This record gives sequence, structure tokens and C-alpha cells, in this order.
Amino acid sequence: MRFVGSCYRAHDPRWAFKPLSGDGAAVHGGRFNPKGLPALYLALSSVGAVKEANQGFAHKIDPCTLCSYDVDCENIADLSDAEILSDFGIAPSELACAWAIIAAGGKEPPSWKIARRLIGDGHAGIIVPSLAKAAAPDERNLVLWRWSNALPHRVSVNDPSGKLPKNQLSWD
Repeated sequence: MRFVGSCYRAHDPRWAFKPLSGDGAAVHGGRFNPKGLPALYLALSSVGAVKEANQGFAHKIDPCTLCSYDVDCENIADLSDAEILSDFGIAPSELACAWAIIAAGGKEPPSWKIARRLIGDGHAGIIVPSLAKAAAPDERNLVLWRWSNALPHRVSVNDPSGKLPKNQLSWD
């Protein structure tokens, strides 16, 4: 499917100069990307982005920079749709697996297997239900493995007045 719309991401301010980077996800790994694989995790709502950034602890929010993005990407699998999830042969429990604990135990989490399979099938990303604490049932995220500043996987950050820092030295 093609996804066209606005998305949001709450950044640690010291990394706000790289709003289109998936480097942190590549270094640390994430629910839908093993270490070494860049991924851009975006929420489909601004509230969802804040919940994702602090895992739902709304009264203990670390400082963050909230950015909005314009996205126009082809080859997206909507894994928030039960019928499509079933068509892919994916169980909801595989999406919601305790990926960090499984990976720390030296095994490959089911969610990484899903990502590898879909990437191999040519998907640029997925839409998934938010698994952040206190996420509403309709909150969703877009996880991208391929994105650029051009179609068919265009993602741009909205910064019309140039307020985002240009490098990490901007915070000194």
C-alpha cells in the first residue's frame, strides 16, 4: 500500500539535528529492526509520539523535541489491519513480543523475523499498533526501513523556519 500523511517523532534534543536518521535504531536495535539495520520509527499522532518516546509515563517526560513529518511512501504493509496481518501469517503476539528480553537472551525475536521477511519481500516499512504503555487502541506507528527525500519513499521533516539545530554543537 501507499502511505501518504503526517507523522510525528519525539527526539532526544541532542539528536534533533538528525531528524531523519535511523542511526540510533541501528546502533541499539528496536522492536522491528535488529542491530545494524537503520529504521525510522514515527507515530501517526503527536500524542502517540510522546507516549512512544517515554513509554507512556506521561507525568515523567524527559525533555524532547517534537517534529512532524510529511510522508509519501510506497510498499508499506499495514500490520494494524487484522485481515492483512492474517494474510501475512503473522500473529499479534509476534508483533507484541518481548523483543529486548529475547534479543538479550541471544535469540532472534519474532518481530525481527517479520521485519527481515517483509524487507526481503520488498516492503519499505510497516504500520503497526502502538505498544507503548497507555496507548489507545487506535494509536499506530509507521516504521520505515527505506526512506529518502524522493519518491517512492519520500520523508521530509517540517522545519520551515530552520529552528532545528544543524549539528550537535548547537546545544553548547
